[in-house]
Amino acid sequence: MSSHRIVAIDGPAASGKSSVALALARRLGFSYVNSGAMYRAVTWHVLQHSVDVREPAAVVAKLEQSTIVCELVDNQSRILIDDHDPTSHLRDDNVNRAVSIVSSIPRVRQILVARMRECAKANNVVMEGRDIGSVVFPETPFKFYIDASPEVRVQRRQAEGQRDEIAARDRADSSRAASPLIVAPDAELIDTSALTIDGVVNEIIRRLKQKGLPI
Repeated sequence: MSSHRIVAIDGPAASGKSSVALALARRLGFSYVNSGAMYRAVTWHVLQHSVDVREPAAVVAKLEQSTIVCELVDNQSRILIDDHDPTSHLRDDNVNRAVSIVSSIPRVRQILVARMRECAKANNVVMEGRDIGSVVFPETPFKFYIDASPEVRVQRRQAEGQRDEIAARDRADSSRAASPLIVAPDAELIDTSALTIDGVVNEIIRRLKQKGLPI
């Protein structure tokens, strides 16, 4: 699906995967793609148009009528929907409450996975999410699953000023029928509970070298 190198970083909410993936991409000189931001963007979009997120057919109809573009700006992904940039709204409370519902719709995931794969066709990327190594790029040999203890993850979310419920997100992400959050069989597991971002990045780079990625 891609002739370029893809490093997949998966993990649950507040595990540290976004900070780690961004720092890793900068160290490697790769582009950084945040798949979670895409799901938040389309969630914001349907909410803006008063679509009932509990009606999958209505959500899909709205998205299929919309122009969704994933572009790279300064080596970071940005999603535009009908020429609107929803970046400043991705952590709105209403988006926090609805994103798991929207992202559980199989057709929504198909639409966005296609955009994610487009991003990697012409770029080396570090992509983070919940099903990057298991579904989006199952063929990449560079897969990592980032986790932390529930207590640490809750503390991190609170420090960010966010109010989404970690346990509820975990249940929703792990139990959905379409692309649930799982550890890919060949993924490397890293517990970030007691590590700094640089510590995690250094460990990933060490393992990438062992896997033969030229660094």
